[in-house]
Amino acid sequence: MMSRSFGAIIAAGVLACTAEGASAQDRETFGAVMDAFAQRAMQRVEAAPGMAIAVVDERGLVHVAGFGVADVATGAPATANTRFYIASATKSFTALSIAAMARRGELDLDAPLADWAPPSGVPTDIADRITPTDLLSHRSGVDNAPIAFRVAYSGDWTPEVLWRLTAETRPRDTPYGQFVYSNSGYNLATVLTERRWGRDWRELVEAEVLTPLGMTATTARIDEARAAGAVVAAGHFGRVPSEPERSPLQKSDATMQSAGGLISTANDMAIWLEAQINDGRVGGRQVFPAGLVASTHVSRVAQDTTFGPYVRTGYGLGWQVGRYGDDVLIHHFGNFSGSRAHVSFMPERRLGVAVMVNEDAFAGDMADVVANYAYDWFAGLPDIEAAYEARLDALIAERDRRRAGIAGAVEARAKRPRTLSLANAAYVGDYVNDVYGTLTIREAGDRLSVAIGVQQTLAEHLTEEEGLRVELTPFRGEGVVFRLDADGRPASLTYQDAVFERN
Repeated sequence: MMSRSFGAIIAAGVLACTAEGASAQDRETFGAVMDAFAQRAMQRVEAAPGMAIAVVDERGLVHVAGFGVADVATGAPATANTRFYIASATKSFTALSIAAMARRGELDLDAPLADWAPPSGVPTDIADRITPTDLLSHRSGVDNAPIAFRVAYSGDWTPEVLWRLTAETRPRDTPYGQFVYSNSGYNLATVLTERRWGRDWRELVEAEVLTPLGMTATTARIDEARAAGAVVAAGHFGRVPSEPERSPLQKSDATMQSAGGLISTANDMAIWLEAQINDGRVGGRQVFPAGLVASTHVSRVAQDTTFGPYVRTGYGLGWQVGRYGDDVLIHHFGNFSGSRAHVSFMPERRLGVAVMVNEDAFAGDMADVVANYAYDWFAGLPDIEAAYEARLDALIAERDRRRAGIAGAVEARAKRPRTLSLANAAYVGDYVNDVYGTLTIREAGDRLSVAIGVQQTLAEHLTEEEGLRVELTPFRGEGVVFRLDADGRPASLTYQDAVFERN
């Protein structure tokens, strides 16, 4: 474990207690208390190999720490400089970069796409109506599943392919103006901005956000980071007690995308949170124009949902707006295939927390419990240790429930009869869909493997005739169903509700 706490080294005058921030005593004692709880949580829950935390207030860094290992394959320790995948917490970075362009007058957040984007395949009635704000706040009423699938899952895309796929933008069943969370709005917005200004979303976020803030360890270029020797936390699953296993689906440059495509460290996330709490001011320097960062926190669409202990009342530009207990909590979480991130701050208390965990299926909720501990400790929650022992008990019970559920499902699927009518070799081939790409079926011993882009898995039996069950994304079962031609040979298959013709 590596940690550093600034409480003991900041001058006593600066540490004077304020109504908003942590007191001097809090800052001096918090680090040891936080580390003790985080270590206890890691040991008791045991499903996650590593975790990193950052806590800040309006004066800057309060505490950062790392625990466990970044990757069970290497044993590299997780520290405050380990790069964790933050998944959908990326949205707030993408949204701020576009908002910065708008502040300079390069883009009107409330102008229809047709007014500023180059002519694309987006249907005219949609382009004439929806705006960047609609796309970034999940209120557009439209979706583009093929783009979202290619950039986040299969990784099978080029800028030209994505531009062609703008024609697949479709109205949702839910109306315009209603909050429906998805990646599509961010993906579509950045496909359009790249065509208009010639900068892909990675370059946009780097130039508008990361470089000005000095977040040098935060990047969308995960393959480059690995190649350069950076310690990058791998995604894991804690399905087997005390034996977390590496996720079979790890992120690559091809699947790092504008709705979920950054890796970051606890130290860098501390900078990010300080900028949020102080409206763009970090280390006494006004990095962004006053009001810019704060504008992304303003709710643009209402919602009435709960996520664990959090109530969500709205969504801004890349931020969930809600409450934790009686406190306003601006936040965004993220998870994908063995990674989980919690990023949040309380604007009234001027306190922020980031927790990143390299497991999400059985211990991902630990990120929220650890973050809540920090908030409740500074709030002076009575009997906090007893309260949080109970929360860890509940977390462990949920972990065990999930483990038992997965084990039971695996056992049940193993008893399914084979529903393919032909020998495995008859199904081997490439099946092509112009929208989703090429799905490849190959023999793998006595089983069939299924691959699309960077995703690959061994197939199981499906209850439907001529069907296979696949987990191209771990723990997300999907069907692949073949259609036989008049001669009884596989001619096509259906996957993602789309037909793939045999090549």
